[in-house]
Amino acid sequence: MSATAETPAGLRRPVLFAACTVLLAGPTVLAFFSGGYFTEPRVWAGLAAWVLVVVAFVGCRRPVPRDVAGRLATGGLLAYALWTLASIGWAPIAGSAYDAGQLALVYAGGLIAAAAWLRPAAVQRAVEPVLAGGTVIVIGYGLAGRLLPGLLHYARSVSAQGRLEQPLTYWNAMGELAALGFVLAARLAGDRRRPPALRVTAAAATAPLGLGLYLSVSRGALFACAAGLVALVVLMPARAQLRAIGLALAAGALASIVSAPFHGVTSLAGSLSHRERDGAIVLVAVAIIMAVAAAAAWVLGRREDGAMVRLPRRAPQIALAVIVAGFALAVVVGSKESSAQPLSAGATRYETLQSNRYAYWRVALKAFAAEPIHGVGAGGWAVWWLRDRTVNEGAQDAHSLELQTLAELGLVGAALLLVTIGAVGAAALRAHRIAPALSAGPVAAVVTYLAHSPLDWDWQMPAVTLIAIALSGLLVAVADQPPPSAGATRPVVDQPAR
Repeated sequence: MSATAETPAGLRRPVLFAACTVLLAGPTVLAFFSGGYFTEPRVWAGLAAWVLVVVAFVGCRRPVPRDVAGRLATGGLLAYALWTLASIGWAPIAGSAYDAGQLALVYAGGLIAAAAWLRPAAVQRAVEPVLAGGTVIVIGYGLAGRLLPGLLHYARSVSAQGRLEQPLTYWNAMGELAALGFVLAARLAGDRRRPPALRVTAAAATAPLGLGLYLSVSRGALFACAAGLVALVVLMPARAQLRAIGLALAAGALASIVSAPFHGVTSLAGSLSHRERDGAIVLVAVAIIMAVAAAAAWVLGRREDGAMVRLPRRAPQIALAVIVAGFALAVVVGSKESSAQPLSAGATRYETLQSNRYAYWRVALKAFAAEPIHGVGAGGWAVWWLRDRTVNEGAQDAHSLELQTLAELGLVGAALLLVTIGAVGAAALRAHRIAPALSAGPVAAVVTYLAHSPLDWDWQMPAVTLIAIALSGLLVAVADQPPPSAGATRPVVDQPAR
């Protein structure tokens, strides 16, 4: 589909370029404003999203998806945002409910705009590289303060306990961002349709992304990354893709293992001179690993034959069962661990599943039981936490999008959220039937986000969630295209770039 069919005459390419730049570069820009968590950047993000929606409705021939799944996805998220705003009427703090509704409107506008603007084929092919590149920029910035501490001086909070937090200012969000970037980079490295230079660059990028994931000390992000990679194997079972995943895992793991003994990098311990020495050593090591990964990707790319790997017929169901079972096992085991001792700091957290989240979730379920239909109102969980908490810790969020929705917006809000997620899933299935090679990476990254959403407050971090929103919009746009005609030849899913 050409850009001329989607944008008004005289403004075709400039408007399309500007709109797609805002959609795809926006999350990276927001990352340097505390991830868009606070009011001012959130207002600007919402304004940009809804300006794009208005321009699309004025100038685009067909701004609303024709496919039912696309309409349910965009309409469901908009209804969720409006219901969040409506909860101002019963929320304990009206200002908090307004802020929550404002954030949901940012995402609704972003999804509608992405579904409208990400339709031309050239734009669709640019989505993964641009978003993955943005994660490399953000994670690379965070790593730079550790590898070059004598030149770069970042603020650090006591609560981070040395974990990678800048520039988002929250370590678990940094971990999830690294996981999203890692999955997208692994897909790009294994996509034979992409130029060799892009594939080599993506393979090299998995080393710093893997190191960023490790330094965030986010167990939930590790699980989400694993879920995304499992989904990618099922979605694109080509030998080239499996080799790329293996290479990405090797590069990321090796970068993490090499850095582990250097506590000036991993936990910001020691004097400035000590941290400078550790940073220099790890910087050289990571650079070497990136070079080796790039060389390996180049060699493997020249030897690929495009063969596919035969998976079991029910591979998608098996993958889903494995992800759900892994999540359930972690929750059950973690809830049994004693919380009498303070949570451990640094990489030792990887040795335990202990977390204060179980206390947050119990309060969320208690609030839901009190008001099951409409919930206690957006932002109301924080009030319940102050009253019923069993842990002497301040918190504003239940660290679970799904449970916080149940607590604050009740069954109505949960139903709207379920409709949105289900519709995006239906659009993803259709998109994968129409364009399997194009949709594999976006679907795997959305799985990565959804696997982490029950474990943390990614929803409150636009720099993370807008990546998933943009990818969901891309899937809606692809699914809205007519399928290949019966007489047409189906495109080769792993045809090499020329």
